[in-house]
Amino acid sequence: MTLARRLLRLCPHLGVPPLPPPTPTRLLPSRTYISDMRRSAFIDRLLRSVRSEISFLNNSTPPPPPPTPAPFTVEDRPGEQWARLRRAFPAADGEEEEVRVDATLVDGVLPPTRSGVDTGGPPRLHITVKVEVSKAARPGVVLNFECSAWPDEMEVQKVFPVRRGGPAPVQQYVGRQFSELDEEMQSAVQDYLEQRGVNDDLAAFLHAYMENKEHTELIRWMKNVEYHIKK
Repeated sequence: MTLARRLLRLCPHLGVPPLPPPTPTRLLPSRTYISDMRRSAFIDRLLRSVRSEISFLNNSTPPPPPPTPAPFTVEDRPGEQWARLRRAFPAADGEEEEVRVDATLVDGVLPPTRSGVDTGGPPRLHITVKVEVSKAARPGVVLNFECSAWPDEMEVQKVFPVRRGGPAPVQQYVGRQFSELDEEMQSAVQDYLEQRGVNDDLAAFLHAYMENKEHTELIRWMKNVEYHIKK
């Protein structure tokens, strides 16, 4: 037996190589921490974008609010997509009428055409208008007019009475389209609305007013988004 084997037999621990020293433990960032960092970076980026847009809108020149056509008064409805105009009108029979005009923001657009041919001009923006004429002496019945306000024209679509105070019909008959009525009746209805201030001039006012309102409402909406992001 060689000397090496005898030593290994007598001292077996001599044949085992020494263990390497332990490696220092590296602490890796937790997934929650990384997720929070990413979320914070996303929120910061979104806030910067919103604030940049608010600053741009504040520095841009908003369309000037047009003067309200007398004798209408305007209820602006902040935060909503519509506004209301009211006026009193002394009817021929001596009864005072209330004329109420509800108008939306711009809700449609048509290309500028004439006889089906594109004229290359600005698009025709559309505003939905609902006119209601009521009498204090007869509060149970109102006359409704559904209209389209174009930048230079007030166009009547429907005319129909509505009864108030009782059960509403499931599906009320509202008559024919205005364009299908007799031409003499169309002219009489247009004269009726013209006397009460619902005309082409009012359509032009509504477009100018709603352009200003759109700018104001967009800034308000942006600030509300910013407020909820910061919370």
